[in-house]
Amino acid sequence: MSTYKMKIAGLERELPLCKVNDKLDIAAFVIFGDVEITVASATELLKKCPEFDYIVVPEAKGIPLAYEMAKQSKKPYFVCRKGAKLYMKDPVSVHVRSITTDKMQTVYLDGNEGEKLRGKKVLIVDDVISTGESLLAVRALVEKFDAEIVGQAAILAEGDAADRDDIIFLEKLPLFPKD
Repeated sequence: MSTYKMKIAGLERELPLCKVNDKLDIAAFVIFGDVEITVASATELLKKCPEFDYIVVPEAKGIPLAYEMAKQSKKPYFVCRKGAKLYMKDPVSVHVRSITTDKMQTVYLDGNEGEKLRGKKVLIVDDVISTGESLLAVRALVEKFDAEIVGQAAILAEGDAADRDDIIFLEKLPLFPKD
């Protein structure tokens, strides 16, 4: 299997290349189970982020990062879920399509959690920002509660996302087009 070697938060990792379609591969960055990279990335991202009251993260791969950033900053975090749960009170939803999904998804935020965001400073985090669709969905949910989005942060900015000036990230992750 082909891999892409890179340094993230001072740590070296080899990311497996995965086929998106006949014309594109991506390097798969999965922090699940990699406590060392999660802790180091959270530490480095927090140094770059503005002051905030809450962290909001889309489900699922960014959750360990959000947890660790919440732990280190002593600020709470909320997860935008891919499905409404029975325990959610008045869930609010938006639709999203990302590079790693093959269909439209609906993302939900518990209404009670959303009310806690009202008038507060929110930092949106994820593991990787690529097309920005997940980011847009989380922004739309947070904005429904009149929260102030003070930053959008990820460990990696993939492809054209690395050229954006509205996100905070640690490293650029290239795309791998095929001829």
